[in-house]
Amino acid sequence: MTSRERVLAAFNHAEPDRVPIDMPFTPEAAEKVIRWLSEEKHIETDSPGLAAVMGHDILVASHGVGLSYYSQETEEYTCEWGIGWRWVTLPNGGRYTEMVHHPLEDASRLSSYYCPDPYKPSRYDRMRELLEKHGKTHAIVGSMGSILFEPAWHLRGFEAFLTDLVVNRDFVHALLDRILDYQIASGTIIAEMGADIILVGDDHGTQISLMMSIDTFREFFKPRYARLFSAYKAAKPGLKIAFHSDGNIEPLLPELIEVGVDIFQAVQPKAIDPARIKNIYGDRLSFWGTVDIQDVMPFGTPKDVHEEVRLRIETVGRGGGLLLAPSHAIQPDVPLANILAFYEAVEKYGWYGEREKVRKV
Repeated sequence: MTSRERVLAAFNHAEPDRVPIDMPFTPEAAEKVIRWLSEEKHIETDSPGLAAVMGHDILVASHGVGLSYYSQETEEYTCEWGIGWRWVTLPNGGRYTEMVHHPLEDASRLSSYYCPDPYKPSRYDRMRELLEKHGKTHAIVGSMGSILFEPAWHLRGFEAFLTDLVVNRDFVHALLDRILDYQIASGTIIAEMGADIILVGDDHGTQISLMMSIDTFREFFKPRYARLFSAYKAAKPGLKIAFHSDGNIEPLLPELIEVGVDIFQAVQPKAIDPARIKNIYGDRLSFWGTVDIQDVMPFGTPKDVHEEVRLRIETVGRGGGLLLAPSHAIQPDVPLANILAFYEAVEKYGWYGEREKVRKV
């Protein structure tokens, strides 16, 4: 099977030849793997080309407000959404940005605030490149990243927006509609270009529960997700919608299925039981992730990684419906040996024709 055939089979609830895989990297982790490829395998690549070289079955082009996280190298900067960012160095050696300014801290500014132009052609250069080079061999993902909840609180401020959901509801509806217009336009372009999957995301979960009530979700977000996903699927019949959220959002899964989500992405095993949700929702939902990034990948041994991969394939991969991946980007403190162990374990346990061997090991 080609990578594209493998992914589409899995997301159509069939068993492909091998479980399809993905592994997103932070820039520091990517450099670690690139250096290993050069020194040990004599393979030269860069970060954009790393996924294909490492045998990933999906290739991702990112769009939207999430690109602001790494958009400039200056110590502080303002992105095209008007959000102020500052670089922070972390103890594990990584560098991230955090928000230091929200353009709608004053809610009265909404009337004069406009999202960036979704029709700017250069936004889709990476998507165009992936489709031209790899569209026949790999599943191409248009990642919209943060889609409604997260852009709203990025613009307004986290505490302020959560308060607005209770006491400033008209403002929330107006702000979300402003963002919605941008996301419909951008996602429709990506679908029409030929993406196989559109990945959207809003982190609605903490480690143990939802951030808001189901009633609040249904008032503000569910109908807008329905509009988004129906627009995308109308632009390309057969398109798959993947929804990312960290944390435990099990109560939202039936709601998301109802509005057209095909794939739940992240499936953070320290927060939500992948085997349980596969058993309950596996006939209606596929899963992308499941491998623990909180404990096993950074702090375990290569043997632990092997066991984690085998467990997820055995409990979630049966019957298809699984794209195996860490449940978040590989961080700078993940040992190279554990990164390589993931790929080794997939080669050992991931072939569906070898299932009986997997069970006997």
